[in-house]
Amino acid sequence: MTRIDDTFARLKAEGKKAFVAYMMGGDPDEATSLAIMQGLPGAGVDVIELGMPFTDPMADGPTIQRAGQRALDGGITMDKVLAMVRAFRQGDATTPIVLMGYYNPIYARGVDRFLSEAVEAGIDGLIVVDLPPEEDSELCLPAQAAGMNFIRLATPTTDDKRLPKVLQNTSGFVYYVSITGITGAAAAQAGDVGPEVARIKAASDLPVIVGFGITTPAQAQAIAGVADGCVVGSAIVKEIGEGKPVAEVLSFVASLAEGAHRG
Repeated sequence: MTRIDDTFARLKAEGKKAFVAYMMGGDPDEATSLAIMQGLPGAGVDVIELGMPFTDPMADGPTIQRAGQRALDGGITMDKVLAMVRAFRQGDATTPIVLMGYYNPIYARGVDRFLSEAVEAGIDGLIVVDLPPEEDSELCLPAQAAGMNFIRLATPTTDDKRLPKVLQNTSGFVYYVSITGITGAAAAQAGDVGPEVARIKAASDLPVIVGFGITTPAQAQAIAGVADGCVVGSAIVKEIGEGKPVAEVLSFVASLAEGAHRG
């Protein structure tokens, strides 16, 4: 049982939906980024999705692309992202952290070294969007052997033939992408999402968390109402990118979390 598994078991027992918050590691700078991260659990965040900046983030829309570029311009590296996680863990041993990124930096570092360092730092799961299930031996299976969850994305174009392949080695939760396209591009609609979540849940016992296109507390509530919870990323990253004070960012996050928890 990972921290992710424990968290979803607790939420289910409490009859609550999950709120997952995405932030880019090192944006707008290391100190501010860590302060925001440390404040997320107190704002109601159940799982933290921490972005690892990369130069070619193909799944990300302009808001998150700019966040990654700000972080890279500020000198953020994989070592510094892992150091952020270690610093966070000094004060929080229970909130799950999912590292979201791309395979190139992991491959360059070496899978075994990366996994060893990630586990030691306190990372619980990985989302690596450019590794399809056909490449599970590259990272997914080694990550699970190291005790981490490997979280896969399902999309509106994941048909019934493809879905079993997507689910076969997924653990922790299934991340359902509510819209086609990139992050921050359109609004998620609960009426469209509900049947898709039901289809995934018919094929898997894992929680289904919905992301992409959720920007307000009302949307968080509506989407969480037809799933096991929701993810908000671009809307939070936008607040950070506008230079809002940490307290203001966390207040916004708290409003989203409250919406999701009412779902």
